[in-house]
Amino acid sequence: MSALSKWARTAIRKSTIYKPPYQPLRFPTSGFDIFPPHICLEEESNDRFKSGKYLPVNIGDVFASKYQVIGKLGFGVSSTVWLGRDLLNREYVSLKIYARNEDIKNEFSIYQHIKNAKRESWTAHPGADYVRTAINTSIIPRAGGGHNCLVQKPMWESWSDMLFRIPSGRFTEALLKAALKQLLLALEFLHTECKIVHTDIKGDNVLHVINDPTLLTDFLAAELQTPSPRKTIDDHTVYASRRFGYPKKHGIAVLSDFGSTVLVKNNERRNWNIQPDIYRAPEVMIKADWSYTVDIWNVGCVV
Repeated sequence: MSALSKWARTAIRKSTIYKPPYQPLRFPTSGFDIFPPHICLEEESNDRFKSGKYLPVNIGDVFASKYQVIGKLGFGVSSTVWLGRDLLNREYVSLKIYARNEDIKNEFSIYQHIKNAKRESWTAHPGADYVRTAINTSIIPRAGGGHNCLVQKPMWESWSDMLFRIPSGRFTEALLKAALKQLLLALEFLHTECKIVHTDIKGDNVLHVINDPTLLTDFLAAELQTPSPRKTIDDHTVYASRRFGYPKKHGIAVLSDFGSTVLVKNNERRNWNIQPDIYRAPEVMIKADWSYTVDIWNVGCVV
């Protein structure tokens, strides 16, 4: 018993060793390429940008006194996505910052619903590991109205992005089999444990876990050594997105993006339009009631 007690005390002491927070980094203020005015850069072409609804984010900014932006990962019609460092917890995060006045109540509530389902499940469902979750949600204040921010673990590229890196434009059979099994397990978890229908399964929404931490440290080093190209429009700097390097080994596939997800309620008719047009299930097309099976049809179309 004495040996066991000694081991326990050592384990507890190691787990409680204090690690000081990271200090914010200083990023270069010169030495980067500047896009000419006539070239439209990324979200600049979006109407939300033109109406001032995107939050002006600068590399090096710190939000909520803990998340420092270290580079841009991408953008969409309703948000920009950034790689950051959690200074307090000493880890990398992704920051999805939504345009002002975007209705994200459903998406944020679904993330909370998934979190609750994981916690309340009597047994750990194997598909839970293949569903992307939220670390935190918050509001970044701004004069005239704040911006919602979704904090998550950073992920490597989507299925769609991967295809651009593969010369043949097709997955190998082994890679597709593994990823498809993981995607179907994710759906089984969402359908049976969470009672939700994803409704928007496509290559852009299946990402890969980062197993190789050098992808993150290399991204940071590249931003410090070769700052991202950019341009400034009316005091709003728009950055070119930076890609991660290629991993030594592919991480597991995870299903993401729950903005269109539907929570199944008893006795509720569901016959409205869902899914991208090219992946739409037959029952949706004919305005019949639909349920979990539309996601399976969706997967088959994507594959």
